Amino acid sequence: MSLKVTNIRLPVEIPEIELATHVAQKLGINTSDVQSYRIIRKSLDARSSHDLCFVYSAEVSVPDESGILRNLREDSSIQKYSAVEFDDPLCGKQPFSERPVIVGSGPAGLLAGYFLALKGYRPLIIERGFPVKERVPEIRRFDKGGDFQNENNYLFGEGGAGCFSDGKLTCRLSGPDVQWVLERFVDCGARSSIIYEHRPHLGSNKLPMICRNFRRKIDAMGGEFRFECRLEGLDVVDGQVQGVMTSSGYLKTAHVILGIGHSARDTYQMLYDLGVPMFRKAFQLGLRIEQPQNQVNEHKYGRQEYLSLLGAADYTMITKGKRDLYTFCMCAGGIVMPSVSEPNMFCTNGMSNSRHDTGYANSGIMTTIYPEEFGSDHPLAGIELQRKYESIAFELGEKNYLCPIQSTRDFLKQRKTEAGFRYQGTYQRGVVTANLNSVLPPIVISQIQNGLPIMDQKWRGAFLKNAILAGPEMRGSSPIRIDRDRQTYQAPEFRGLYPVGEGAGYAGGIVSAAVDGLLSAKKIVEEFASLELKASQ
Repeated sequence: MSLKVTNIRLPVEIPEIELATHVAQKLGINTSDVQSYRIIRKSLDARSSHDLCFVYSAEVSVPDESGILRNLREDSSIQKYSAVEFDDPLCGKQPFSERPVIVGSGPAGLLAGYFLALKGYRPLIIERGFPVKERVPEIRRFDKGGDFQNENNYLFGEGGAGCFSDGKLTCRLSGPDVQWVLERFVDCGARSSIIYEHRPHLGSNKLPMICRNFRRKIDAMGGEFRFECRLEGLDVVDGQVQGVMTSSGYLKTAHVILGIGHSARDTYQMLYDLGVPMFRKAFQLGLRIEQPQNQVNEHKYGRQEYLSLLGAADYTMITKGKRDLYTFCMCAGGIVMPSVSEPNMFCTNGMSNSRHDTGYANSGIMTTIYPEEFGSDHPLAGIELQRKYESIAFELGEKNYLCPIQSTRDFLKQRKTEAGFRYQGTYQRGVVTANLNSVLPPIVISQIQNGLPIMDQKWRGAFLKNAILAGPEMRGSSPIRIDRDRQTYQAPEFRGLYPVGEGAGYAGGIVSAAVDGLLSAKKIVEEFASLELKASQ
């Protein structure tokens, strides 16, 4: 047992290393009596732009816990604390003759693969795209005007879409599984503070290295990666998976973890044709706003010296109503990027490097669209809705993956931004002025037009100033959920098929997808003996 001390408020000027002194003061003891401590949570309180502070929660070990609690019994910020242990299942007893196959090397696939490899199951991870070393130059070539490559782009390849996302690890989940996942990211090169930061951020420049390190660790534990290997079919006999058909040949296996991500539209179609149960799901879509970063800094910080202490400022906003409008994946000092998985389609996203140093901020301005608004009751109707508007955006982008943009003033007045409009934004391939009313369903456009002025009022006119909109942004979440049993994680009537992560409709970010992959791997471990254990018997 130890103590949990919450609501430790320190001005941002006070370095984290001095926390022990302030914890001791709060407990009424000497600093030397703090035997050990660890930060559980650290968040920034920016409600007063002239008096910013960090708010900490910490686990503390001291000699006389009971005495401290008696003396401070009316202080609810000090309590007994015992961390919940990570549930590390023992290997099951059922025979496990073939290696499990994991489809996709995004967060869900990587963490499932890591856990299975750690337990001796020697997983085989297949990835339709290329290793990260080959992804980076291809993406740079595309940004400079090169052709689109179907299997080597921002969304397909080692690390999945997450490898070139912003790298945010914000997650509504908590507990030992989240802790375990974050610790694995640290093991693979992330800084240790991501474990307790309220809004941890890896940085788009760090993610390729982290993904590569995951692969190296999985390889070292007996796992294997096969790139340029696309899933093309499932071999199912009497409701049991027997193997998978891939672009590189047939693989025999009785266990398939399906971590395909939410952009593998051809894979969705194949699964639907096979009868894998799936249904429509509400998803998030909208536009991306970009404005000079210094506007954000001035609004949030108030004092210039905070910038050197805290770096580029971020923001989160929401307007409540029948249909909420909210900011999503805000990228401080970031860039607007393409999020394209099919030729002749266009969609945006955002990313930022760890230094947050581009001089521009961008964020999704998103709302939710519901299945009854898709225009069809077909399980893949959400994908067709995405395609409809992404193809319109491609046409607006001169059929060359240029990014359609519009000034916020013209968008709100429902008029096209003239071609002579000058804006030095961050989308590297090039932009074209357009009327963005055509790149989203009318009900979504209406919500954005209603909500943006409210957001601007909250900032006293500083939010929309000098800002442009780009779009559409269609990949906020999956429009599909692949059905699975809540207890076993397996798809009904497809024993051995484990749909996981964002692509299966069970996650909404890097950490939640990674945890979902971990949980599916635990299910396999609980039920089946590892190949390592089997070999020793």
